[in-house]
Amino acid sequence: MNYRHAYHAGNFADVAKHAILLALLARLQAKPRALTVIDTHAGAGIYDLAGPEASRTKESDAGIVRLMADPNAPRALEPLKAAVARLNPEGPVRIYPGSPQLIAGSLRQQDRLIACEARTDDHDALAKALREFPRAEPVLTDGWTFAASRAPRPPARLLVLIDPPYESRDDTAHGASLARRILSANGGAVIALWAPIKDFMGFDTLVGRIEDAARGRSLLIAESRLRPLTDPMRLNGAALLIINPPDRIEEPAREIVQWVASSAGEGGEGRVEFIGRP
Repeated sequence: MNYRHAYHAGNFADVAKHAILLALLARLQAKPRALTVIDTHAGAGIYDLAGPEASRTKESDAGIVRLMADPNAPRALEPLKAAVARLNPEGPVRIYPGSPQLIAGSLRQQDRLIACEARTDDHDALAKALREFPRAEPVLTDGWTFAASRAPRPPARLLVLIDPPYESRDDTAHGASLARRILSANGGAVIALWAPIKDFMGFDTLVGRIEDAARGRSLLIAESRLRPLTDPMRLNGAALLIINPPDRIEEPAREIVQWVASSAGEGGEGRVEFIGRP
């Protein structure tokens, strides 16, 4: 499989992931000390929802397009709506920001972003998307091996987004291994790992591996389940697993996943669970 996120940009999983990401950044930036953010699988930075890839799947219709049309969406989704509106001043949603664009647009003077992308074409697009953000560094590299080596040591504050395509069966193991290596370098790092939900066994295996990697640290799991997990061939939901979650992230995360599950789902649910409360 040759994964291209352009086919899925702005879908329900992006809405949940990016809205929670912006909430994480807001909580972490409530403290004045500098924050380093590492995005391990940054992608192209921005996506054209009218392009051939997104137009083929139309997954954004049940995601960001539906959100932008909902005047009663929870407050926790407002930062994402505002970021998308800035890229689409004419009104209809055509341009959708990926995680590095959202992060770069949220950086303070003292913060920095290291955005890793292994595909040459996507890295070129990423560099173009980030060129107006001097504190954002696009790097043509394999995020699996690069992120831990660039993780600043304590007392530096660090947020790492691990967002692999899961095109390989090894991605689950790679995610847990990378989380373990980052925490060995900086035990206070906040790590947010995105995961698809297809069936109970696969998701439970991933959660168990991330819990082991956390080594007793608090773990928050924010799930957007669209439907019962009866067909493992479908993307039945998505989750963000957060090690060392900051204070007061539970409430906005719950608002976000519940809206996504109710808006895009088919009898699913949005839920937030702590393993080892902070």
